[in-house]
Amino acid sequence: MAETAVSFALEQMLQLLHEKGTLIGEVHKEFVEIKDELESIQAFLKDADRRASDEGNSKDGIKIWVKQLRELSFRIEDVIAEYNIYEAHETNHHHGFIDFVKKIFHFVKILRPLHRLADEVQDIKSSVRGIKERSERYNFQSEDGSSGARGNHSGKWHDPRLVSLFIEESEVVGFEKPTEQLVGWLMNGATARTVISVVGMGGLGKTTLAKKVFDNQQVKGHFDCRAFIIVSQSYTVEGLLRNMLNKFCEATKEPLPQGIKTMDKMSLITAARRYMQNKRYVIFFDDVWKQDFWDEIQLATLDNNMASRIVITTRNLAVANYCKKDSHVQVHNLQPLPPNKAGELFSKKAFQNDFNGNCPLELEDMSHEIVQKCEGLPLAIVAIGGLLSTKDKTLFEWSKLSQNLSFELERNPHLTSLTRILGLSYDDLPYYLKSCILYFGIYPEDYSIRCMRLVRQWIAEGFVTNQDAKPLEEVAQEYLLELIHRSLVQVSKVDYDGKALSCRIHDLLREMIIRKMKDLSFCRVVYEDDQPSFDATTRRLAVATTSNDALRSIEQHTSIRSMFMFEAPLPDHFMESFFAKSKLVKVLDFEGISLNYVPYDLGNIFHLRYLSLRKTNVKHIPESIGELQNLETLDLKETLVRDLPGEINKLTKLRHLLVYHRDTSYSINGETGVRLKENIGNLTLLQKLYHVEADHGGFNLIIELRKLRQLRKLGLKNVRREYGNILCDSIQEMSCLESLSICAITEEEIMDLQFISSLPQLRRLHLFGRLEKLPNWVPRLEYLVRLSIHYSKLKGDPLKSLKDLPSLLRLSISGEAYVGEKLHFEVGFQKLKRLFLVELSKVNSIVIENGSLPALERIKMMRLPQLKEMPCGFHLLQNLEHLYLTDMSNEFNQSIDPNDGPMYWVIQHVQMVSIREKVGQNDYNYHTIRHPKEK
Repeated sequence: MAETAVSFALEQMLQLLHEKGTLIGEVHKEFVEIKDELESIQAFLKDADRRASDEGNSKDGIKIWVKQLRELSFRIEDVIAEYNIYEAHETNHHHGFIDFVKKIFHFVKILRPLHRLADEVQDIKSSVRGIKERSERYNFQSEDGSSGARGNHSGKWHDPRLVSLFIEESEVVGFEKPTEQLVGWLMNGATARTVISVVGMGGLGKTTLAKKVFDNQQVKGHFDCRAFIIVSQSYTVEGLLRNMLNKFCEATKEPLPQGIKTMDKMSLITAARRYMQNKRYVIFFDDVWKQDFWDEIQLATLDNNMASRIVITTRNLAVANYCKKDSHVQVHNLQPLPPNKAGELFSKKAFQNDFNGNCPLELEDMSHEIVQKCEGLPLAIVAIGGLLSTKDKTLFEWSKLSQNLSFELERNPHLTSLTRILGLSYDDLPYYLKSCILYFGIYPEDYSIRCMRLVRQWIAEGFVTNQDAKPLEEVAQEYLLELIHRSLVQVSKVDYDGKALSCRIHDLLREMIIRKMKDLSFCRVVYEDDQPSFDATTRRLAVATTSNDALRSIEQHTSIRSMFMFEAPLPDHFMESFFAKSKLVKVLDFEGISLNYVPYDLGNIFHLRYLSLRKTNVKHIPESIGELQNLETLDLKETLVRDLPGEINKLTKLRHLLVYHRDTSYSINGETGVRLKENIGNLTLLQKLYHVEADHGGFNLIIELRKLRQLRKLGLKNVRREYGNILCDSIQEMSCLESLSICAITEEEIMDLQFISSLPQLRRLHLFGRLEKLPNWVPRLEYLVRLSIHYSKLKGDPLKSLKDLPSLLRLSISGEAYVGEKLHFEVGFQKLKRLFLVELSKVNSIVIENGSLPALERIKMMRLPQLKEMPCGFHLLQNLEHLYLTDMSNEFNQSIDPNDGPMYWVIQHVQMVSIREKVGQNDYNYHTIRHPKEK
C-alpha cells in the first residue's frame, strides 16, 4: 500500500509542476528533487510492500520503512493541498494588485504560509533521502528483479490450497450439481478443443470441485491422458509444460521425452504437441491469475479435433473471457453453498468427534449465526468449524468466538489458511485497484452500495486516472467491473439491461479489508462504544456514533480527507466546528442521517469534491458554496432543497448536480425539481442535471442549457408549450446525452418536441405530458433501451412506430398516454424484456402477433377497465416469467381463475402471476398463482 500512497503523491506532484510551472521561490526546485527521489524509490515498492505484509506483526526493518514512506507520502499530499489553498486565496483576494503584492515580498501575511511550506518541503526532502538510504539496507528487489514467486521467499509459507487436493469424497458437500454439469461438458459436446472455466472468489471451493471432477471415474475412462496442474500467481511456461508431460507419462506409464529437463520453451511446446497429436486429452490448470496465460499454453495444447478439453479455475472472469479469442469457452460461475448445505458442512467439521456429527439442540441457533457469517464460503465454514471442533461445546464458548470473529481471523492459527487465501486476491491487485477495494471497508457490514456512489467517490479521492478521451466515470466503472470480474465484489442489484446498480463484498473479505485499513491508516471506523483516538495520518473517518466524546475528537482531527456518517444525528456545535476547520476534506457523505442544515462555513472546505446530503432534512444551501472551486458532485436527492443560490454557477468543475425530490402530492410523476438562478451555462463540465424546474428560468434557462454540451443525463420539470423550439435547439446540441426526462407543467400542457433531428447516444427517454403525436425522431433512436410515455393522449397506436427499435428493453405506456381502443403488437420488439400498460381507460383489445415480443419476461397491466379478457396471442409469449395484474375488471380476473376460468390455459406457461384486486372502498385482495418451471 506504500506503492499506492507514493504513486498518488507522485501524480499530484506531476500535476502541480505541470499546472504551476513557476512556483514561488525555491519551492519548484525542491518539489522536482523530491519527485526524482520518489521515482527512484518506486521501483522497490512492490517487493517492500509484500515483505512488510508477509512479516505479519513484526515491528522491525521493512515494516517500519514502509510505514515511514507511506506517512511521508501523506505529508507531501498535505503540503500540495496547503499550497493550492494558499494560491487560491491570493488569487481571489488580491486580484488586480497581485504584481504590487509580489513586490512587497516581506509582507507578513504572505511570507508566513510560504515560509511554513518551504520549511516543510525541506524537511520532506531530507526525510526522503534518509528513507532511500535505508532501503538499500534491506536489499529490496525492483519490480522486474529476482525476488521470486510469492510464497517461495520464506520457509514459513505453507500453501493452504494443497489441502483441497486431498479431501476425501465423503467430506465434500454441496458440489453435486456443479460436478454433474462439468462432467457433462467434459464428456459431451463439440469435437473441437474446448476450454471450461470455473470462476469464483477465493475459498469458494474451485480447487475442490476441479479435483472431484478430475478424479471422476467416467472422466478417467473417457480421456487417453490427463493432468492436474497448480498454476498459482508465479509460474514459468517451461515449468508448466514439463509438469504436464510428467503427469501424462506418469499416468500412462510411458517414458518421458528425451532431454525434457534441458529443453527450451519452443522444444517443450513441440514435444507437447507431438505427444497429444493423436490423443483425447484433458488438462486441469488450477488457480490461473493472468489473462495472457492462455497465449502460450494454447500453442502447446493443439486442437486435434478429438473432443479434448482444458479446464481452468480462476478468480478472474477476464481470464476465462480471454480464451474466447481462439477457442470455444464454457464458463461455470461457482456459487456459494446454499444454507442447508452450508449447515451440513459446518456440522461435519465442528462436530466431527462429538454428537455423531450432529449439532446439539442448545447450539443450533448459535451455529446458524456463525454459518450465516460465512455466507456460503466453504473454506470459511471448514476453517471456523475446524476451530470450533477444538473448543468446548458450550453456548458461552461459541458465542465468544462469534462476537470476536474479527480478532480470531487476525490471531488464531486455525484460521490462517482462510486469511491467506482471501489475501492473495488483494495482493494480486494493481496499485490503482487496492485503494478502490479498501473503500468497501468504510461502509457498514452487509451494506449494499450504489455503484454510482462509489464511482463518484473514487473520482473525488483521486483514485481514477485519465485515460485518453474517456470520461473519468467510464474509467471508474471499468475499475469496478474489474473488481467484479476478479470475484472480489459481488453485484447485489442488477438493472433490467444487465448493468450493476449496487454491490457489496463478502463479510469475511470485509474483515480482512478492515484490518488492512487500520494497518495502512486508510480509514478509521468509529463505533458507538469506541474510545476515540486518531492517528495523525488517518485520512478517512467512518462515523457510526452519536457520542459527544467521539465527535469532539473528530472536530480536532483536521488532517482527514474524507468523512462518512452512518445513522448518526449531528449536533449543531459539531457541524459549525467541523466546517470551520476541515480545509483539506475531499469527500463528505452525510446520506441518510438526521441533518437539518449546512453551516455557512461550507465554502471554507476548498478541496471538497464530493458532497452528499441525500435523504437529509436540509432545506437551504448557503451562498458560500460558490467558494468550492473543486466541487464535482453535489447530491441533493430526497432533500427539502427547492432553490439553489446563484453562486452555484461559479462551480465550473461540477460534473453531477442531483436535485430531485419525490413528492406524492405532485400530480404528474411524483417528483419535484429545483429552481436555479441564471448563468447555468457556466457549468460546462456538467454531466448530470436532474431535475430542474424550467418555468422558473423560462426562456433564459433553456437557452443557457445549450452550453452544457457534456450533459449525459438531463431532467426538466414544468415545461411549457412555448419552450418547444428553443428547447429542441438546446437539446440538439447535447451530443453526449444518454438520458432525457421532460415533464410538462400540467397533464394538459402540450409539449412540442418535433424539431430534434437526432440524439445519437440516447438510451433512456421519459416524456410526461401531452403530445400531439409521437416525435418522429423517437423511432430512430437505435441505442434506446428504455422508453416511458405518460399522459401523452396519443390518438394513434404508438406500437407500430416503436416495434423496430433495435435495443429497446423496457416500454411503459401509462396515464392515458394512448386514448385509442386497440393496441396491436405486430412482429417486432425483438429485445423487449419488460412491458408496462397502466391506466389506459379506453383500451378494450390487445393483440399479440406470433413473432412479436419473443424476449418478454415481465408484463404489468394495471387499471385497464375496458379490457375484459387476456390479450389475443398471449399464450405465444413462452419466455414470460412474471405477470402482474392490478385493479383489472372482475370479468378479466374471472376469466383466468384457476378453478373455472375459460382463459386460464392462456397463462399456464407463466411461472408467477400476481393479482391485486380491490375489495370494497379501501381494501385489496392479493393472491399469487405459481406454475412450476418446465425442465
